[in-house]
Amino acid sequence: MIEELTEDKFNEVIKTGKVIIDCYANWCGPCKALSPIVDEVAEKTPNMKFYKLDMDNADNIAEEYEIMSIPTILVFEDGKLIDKSVGMISKEQLLDLIH
Repeated sequence: MIEELTEDKFNEVIKTGKVIIDCYANWCGPCKALSPIVDEVAEKTPNMKFYKLDMDNADNIAEEYEIMSIPTILVFEDGKLIDKSVGMISKEQLLDLIH
């Protein structure tokens, strides 16, 4: 199970290592379709930290990282955004994105 992230802990969790954040909303159909894919990849890559962030409660993050559409996957390494994907992606595309 991927931990739910809150806006106030965001900067703390992205500080060290490789961190993947699934930006979603409960009402978003493509987000619901992407969620099991993210869960599966997270299970297979224990060396990376995965979080889910509900964008309905993360206005500051949306503004800072220019998240205009969801689902969006953010990939951080040691506090720096190194990649970003917007929209539905396959398991293979997600694996390519995070490696």
